[in-house]
Amino acid sequence: MHRIVRGAVCSAAVTGLALGLSSCSGTVDQVDKAVSETYEVTYEVTGKNVDSIDFHGGGGTAAKPKIESVSKPKLPWTKTVTLRGIMPAAVMPVATDPEGAEVACKITHKGKVLEEQSAKGLVTAGGCIAESPVTE
Repeated sequence: MHRIVRGAVCSAAVTGLALGLSSCSGTVDQVDKAVSETYEVTYEVTGKNVDSIDFHGGGGTAAKPKIESVSKPKLPWTKTVTLRGIMPAAVMPVATDPEGAEVACKITHKGKVLEEQSAKGLVTAGGCIAESPVTE
């Protein structure tokens, strides 16, 4: 009796899996498009006494993005980059100053603010990370 029941359960699971896979074919096309589609963001950093700015500059992969750096940037600093697919937009200003540092960052896409942060203190590591608009 166990063999018959187990066989019926396995058959139902395989049939359900096959039906589930066939209903996902449209999703594969959407994932392919999301991985290859590009989008443009603008990073903006303001404040005082910012020592460096690291940011996703495009290139690389979502798992290992290409990080670019600017030392002693002139503020306000802006940079527009093209990213691909699900890669998040990210900008990380760092400031160290015994008198106190201030940093603020913003990421925009097509005029819409995706992320905005600010911080103050002796050692300040701010950062803005925004989800890719391709995933919306």
